[in-house]
Amino acid sequence: MIPRYSRPEMASLWTAEARLRRWRDVELAALEGLVREGLAPAAALADCRARAGEFTAEDARAIDDIEKVTKHDVIAFLTFLERRIGPSARYLHMGMTSSDVLDTALGMTLRDASDLLLQGVDRVQAAVKRLAVAHKRTPMVGRSHGIHAEPTTFGWKLAIWYDELARARRRLEAARASISVGKVSGAVGTFAHLSPGVEAHACALLGMLPAPASSQIVQRDRHAEYFTALALLGSSVEKFAVEIRHLQRTEVREVEEPFTPGQKGSSAMPHKRNPVLSENLTGLSRLLRGYSLSAMEDVALWHERDISHSSVERVIGPDATVTADFMLHRLAGMLENLRVYPDRMRHNLDALGGVVHSQAVLLELARRGLDRQAAYELVQRCAMRVYDEGVGFEQALASDAELGRHLAREELAACFSLEVHLRHVDAVFARVFGPGA
Repeated sequence: MIPRYSRPEMASLWTAEARLRRWRDVELAALEGLVREGLAPAAALADCRARAGEFTAEDARAIDDIEKVTKHDVIAFLTFLERRIGPSARYLHMGMTSSDVLDTALGMTLRDASDLLLQGVDRVQAAVKRLAVAHKRTPMVGRSHGIHAEPTTFGWKLAIWYDELARARRRLEAARASISVGKVSGAVGTFAHLSPGVEAHACALLGMLPAPASSQIVQRDRHAEYFTALALLGSSVEKFAVEIRHLQRTEVREVEEPFTPGQKGSSAMPHKRNPVLSENLTGLSRLLRGYSLSAMEDVALWHERDISHSSVERVIGPDATVTADFMLHRLAGMLENLRVYPDRMRHNLDALGGVVHSQAVLLELARRGLDRQAAYELVQRCAMRVYDEGVGFEQALASDAELGRHLAREELAACFSLEVHLRHVDAVFARVFGPGA
């Protein structure tokens, strides 16, 4: 992912130096397992630990130069270690195959990326909860098809977001668990020159679980689950961003992204304050969904393995995690500084003269014994006068002779109560945030 959409905390997990350190850690953990099983001398492990060292950008370039000859990245890495360590390096990679190193290290990286992503989700949830509680009873119009429906509150909308983020977090936690497995089982996973004990010990040292059964690779449905969890998370982020974009439209203007001093909205029109953050999140979410599809294409490999997945994962591993991480923190910052306009919400709620209370009138007429379809036609007739004649809805209803035979003026007025729509907000907040929210 390009630096513009990267945070250094996540990007640092994917540097060449970080990758080489993980490969080293896998090799040393496996060698320790070999020593415990009596398959390698303890002195060799001590020597390899002492000499393996860290990896610099210069080391990464040196390994790349070796790979230009070997045409194999893990062999280039091992060749470099042999030169650095000396004779003891011959005990590294004993009985192992490249995917033992690559897949275990990739799982470690995706696991650590998950921890950063979970922190990002937590930050977004905290921002959403703060806004939800603050606007628990801030009335606004609910919309379906983009058209005014019935009253809700801005806090209620945000409670829904919070609940959705909780599901996203659970999916991400499950994906983290699924991806946190490694393998040190050899060429086709049969432990021909190793043992399950070596694998179990190595994985434990690395904070991983051994895959219960593996071929030459860790099976790619695990990776598909991981990237699909990121895609679903991104889709939720897009949902929130699209809502903010709609609510920021000039004709609506119920909320607005932060607009900082010195910020410019247009090179041509000085008045512009555009929802650029939300639009950016919408665009980036499309990438996450594409990465998910690519990961699903990697599940079906030939026999015990091929390498058609390799090139895909070299791209989508860093790009998907870096993108998702950036999106979460961009969304959190936007919500932490969101401008909310309750007066505008109330203005829009009242814009159509009270037609948002049409169902309350319909139901009251039905309770009074009027046939439902007849009641619907009566209320709709009055509602259409609001659209076509510009009269207030309550006025249109009060002047309708047929309705007057069923509802007195004060009974009609009671149908326009906002409290009917807010009376269960405490119960819903308790479901979402817990008692006392």
